[in-house]
Amino acid sequence: MSFLAPAWLWLLLIVGALGVIYVSVQHRRGTYALRFSDTGLLDTVAPKRPGWRRHVVAMIFLSVAALMIVSLADPVTEEEVPRERAVVMLTIDTSLSMGASDVNPTRIDAAKEAAITFLNNAPTGIDVGLISFHETPIVQVPPTANRASVIEAVQKLELGPFTNTGDAISASINSLERTLDGLVFDEGGPPPAVVVLLSDGEPTVGRPIETAIAEAILARIPVATVALGTALGEVEVEDPDFPGRFEIVPVPVNEDSLRLVAELTGGSFFATSSPEELAAVYNDIGTAIGVELVDRDISDRFVILALGAAFLTALLSLSWFQRLP
Repeated sequence: MSFLAPAWLWLLLIVGALGVIYVSVQHRRGTYALRFSDTGLLDTVAPKRPGWRRHVVAMIFLSVAALMIVSLADPVTEEEVPRERAVVMLTIDTSLSMGASDVNPTRIDAAKEAAITFLNNAPTGIDVGLISFHETPIVQVPPTANRASVIEAVQKLELGPFTNTGDAISASINSLERTLDGLVFDEGGPPPAVVVLLSDGEPTVGRPIETAIAEAILARIPVATVALGTALGEVEVEDPDFPGRFEIVPVPVNEDSLRLVAELTGGSFFATSSPEELAAVYNDIGTAIGVELVDRDISDRFVILALGAAFLTALLSLSWFQRLP
């Protein structure tokens, strides 16, 4: 719990001072009462002293004042609430290695299924775009609220030669920056943006990943990476020197490059080898960008407690002393 107007809490010193004065007065009254030489006469003058009960009423009364002061200080607590604004770029590797069947049915099919699950479950306030990449990155759909168009584009993805991860990251950052530049921001500033890069992690052409990472850091856009596949992945490719002849090529997943991208850009890294795990990864990413911490005003709770304490003070005072405090 924190306070938006903590200056009001200084008034609690007055409550504390009143408590000290009350204790002091009670001590003086006790000393004054002992001046009676005949304690029997004291019992005659005040046969029904309230004793401890008057202290209870006094303490509850002071608690009412303290609770009201705390409510004036605007107490708040942090709560997670759905975030209504975010921009996500799904960046999916469509290189030939994504055709490996070490993930059932294939890496690319599992990626498509999980991406569609993410699109169906992500909060409605999130705009989502799609970039595919093999030899070059292709902006399939710029960030949009139209999920159906993104799902249709995901379903149509096809594989191609080479893996240009560096240019894919750069294209994703540029697309997000153009989207943010075209938005009118409210008092909360620009919406959060993130790249979700799914690949088996082995760049073969294009700009160095380090260059793309530097662009993401400069743009302050994190890149969450998902390494899909196992060390046993392999694909059948045509021998370029002998058309019509095919050979089996190992395509083990390379987690190191994807982990580096995530760590240096402030994103999250995930490694998975099954469609079920991949769907859960996308769900985790959706949850992370779909909520935010906000300050929730809880001053009414202290007002309610103060009213309850005030009513209790009145009830006890009427019951014990036949008067209101």
